Amino acid sequence: MRTQHIHPRFKRERRTVAAMLQIYCSDQHASTDGLCSECAEMLAYAEQRLANCPYQEQKPTCANCPIHCYRKEMREQMRVVMRYAGPRMLLRHPFLAIAHLVDGVRKAPNLQR
Repeated sequence: MRTQHIHPRFKRERRTVAAMLQIYCSDQHASTDGLCSECAEMLAYAEQRLANCPYQEQKPTCANCPIHCYRKEMREQMRVVMRYAGPRMLLRHPFLAIAHLVDGVRKAPNLQR
């Protein structure tokens, strides 16, 4: 059985989303032992969308992406999470926060069809 290679940028992006959801969930939902079911569902959804991203390792941040792969309600909920957790990331996860800010400068490449 072959294992699929996961690009380091994808691994970091997954860690960033998980960290943001953990901050949001623990503060807003008073979760003390991991994510609540709603936030766990959102993390699973985000990981699935990331795995299916057509840009792969050249992926821009979602805010800079011309393809909106999140359902409208999930996109809005993720905005709420990021708006809350983003500023707190600098104190709790400075490397992930700075890497996400740097990734935010990246523009979406043209997809070859």
